[in-house]
Amino acid sequence: MQRRIVLVGAPNVGKSVIFNNLTGKYVNVSNYPGTTVEVARGYARLGGVPCEIVDTPGIYSLAPITDEERVTREFLLAGAPDLVVHVADAKNLARSLPFTLALLDAGLPVILVLNLIDEAAAAGLAFDTARLAGLLGIPVVAAAAVRKIGLDRLRDAIVSYRRQPQPPLLLGPDLEAALAAVTTPLGDRRPAVRILALLLLAGDPVTHSQLKNDTAYPAAVAAAQDAARKSVQPFAQLIAAERQAQADRLAAAVVTRGPAGRRRTADFLDLLTRQPLTGIPILALVLYWGLYKFVGGFGAGFLVDYIDDNVFARVITPAVHHACHTWIPWEWLQSLLAGEYGLFTLGLRYAVAIILPIVGTFFVAFALLEDCGYLPRLAMLVDGLFKRFGLNGRAVIPVTLGLGCGTMAVFVVRTLETKRERLLATFLLALTIPCSAQLGVVLAILAGDGRAVALWAAIILAVFILSGLLAARLLPGERSPFYIELPPLRIPDPANVLHKASTRMIWYFVEIIPVFFLASFLLWLGDRSGLLAYIIKAVEPLMAGLGLPAATAPIFLLGFFRRDYGAAGLYDMAAAGLLGPRQLLVAAVALTLFVPCVAQLMVIVKERGPLAAAIMTAIIAVVALAAGWLASLLAPLVI
Repeated sequence: MQRRIVLVGAPNVGKSVIFNNLTGKYVNVSNYPGTTVEVARGYARLGGVPCEIVDTPGIYSLAPITDEERVTREFLLAGAPDLVVHVADAKNLARSLPFTLALLDAGLPVILVLNLIDEAAAAGLAFDTARLAGLLGIPVVAAAAVRKIGLDRLRDAIVSYRRQPQPPLLLGPDLEAALAAVTTPLGDRRPAVRILALLLLAGDPVTHSQLKNDTAYPAAVAAAQDAARKSVQPFAQLIAAERQAQADRLAAAVVTRGPAGRRRTADFLDLLTRQPLTGIPILALVLYWGLYKFVGGFGAGFLVDYIDDNVFARVITPAVHHACHTWIPWEWLQSLLAGEYGLFTLGLRYAVAIILPIVGTFFVAFALLEDCGYLPRLAMLVDGLFKRFGLNGRAVIPVTLGLGCGTMAVFVVRTLETKRERLLATFLLALTIPCSAQLGVVLAILAGDGRAVALWAAIILAVFILSGLLAARLLPGERSPFYIELPPLRIPDPANVLHKASTRMIWYFVEIIPVFFLASFLLWLGDRSGLLAYIIKAVEPLMAGLGLPAATAPIFLLGFFRRDYGAAGLYDMAAAGLLGPRQLLVAAVALTLFVPCVAQLMVIVKERGPLAAAIMTAIIAVVALAAGWLASLLAPLVI
């Protein structure tokens, strides 16, 4: 019979690394919160028994705040796992143990993994895991998953696990009395009645919503309200304080502090990346070398030119033209495959020759940054700035990921805690954050004039700041407090970096090929039917108002199918010399801010709702045209 083993823990503690080692299946192993947005599943035979291994999103508490925590809680309390592996940060044991205690209160079968034990040892910490196991009544395994230390012991612990009921660690007489009063009407049920009573006492809205139709709910709520009236402090605070006190006592009993090892280079770099005085120049260097030079120069410059000129222009396009005119007698099919909007000459060429090199180089750069642990430190660095937009430093994760793919980034917005923050971040992503392919193409066509690049960047940044400030003041609600786990700074593992980059490239490529083919087909169909000419005619006055030729109208339509698709069309016009330097700047500004592509828009509809998506799209279209008009006024002063 197959066993279900669920991996849980806070972000950045190494769940995905352990998942990969147990299953051999690769998922994104990231040093920043929010990578595992969806639940990942893998399979393995442990001790000859088939097992389903589940890697869940990061969670801090069974009283969920984010969508990720709600998913994990549902898996724990409603999924009936055969075993729960709680992966904790050994360096911060006292902070991790309250969640372990909550899992035990839920009556779940638990193994505790103290991961990052190597980092803890470098800080002078030693652990008596046998004593901790005895105090908790569960197996405890010390591990350093990245170095594959302790993973064999974890497999053995999973195989040999035999559940032995343990009495709960009591929380104190007043809380236990309140728990008894709430527990009595609930009776014996799964998940453990103790955790349900605790969550009701804490006022957890998810638990109240789930139990509201239960016949025992009115009596349980009445008991909780009666207990709350007799308490001088809110039960949520009392429970948190009691659990933390228990965790502190347990940690004090099993952790020995010795002299820390010599201060390593990583510790010094850690300080440099988080201090504004040094962190901002480091960020500037990362942006310059990672995005401008590597993605913009190497990816969008050298690789795009090489593949487009040497592979497509000399080999693929002539071969397709020859094959179509030799073997296909129907003109309409010839034009569908190899015409101006042909599936091969436009769709496949844009996807492979122009987009893939840029996306690929971005994902390599992004994988390097996340694998070395830089991104959470960037979140700390920009927290003060993002607070002005009603967000906090955690929002830098989807914003940074949006530079790779806006569609993925909107999914990762789920990691933000409040509906207001998720709405704000989605709006800023859709308006001002160009995807890697679009960014690379824009940098490539403007790279000949540093003044144009500077003005383009200044306008986009100004729109980002002004839109964020205004939206933060118009939307009701408060921002959530900022907290983030800091993984250790490490030298990136080349194999891991290549795995992550290639996996994302494959995912992206599989996604965009059908969209590019569909866009080519719709453009071809619109061209054959005359509808495209009608739409272009309607858009031409807007282009004229920006000082752009009528031929740019189809480019903006392409941008709706995919932002990078439109950018690739702009690249073609620039290469053909159809736009002057000032017109290039205006078109680059307006296209960067233009409405989100179809894929991103569909995700926005799914995540934020159709009304919010429609309002966002309308605002973005107006802002994009206004910014393009501003660029047309400023361009003569600079270029």
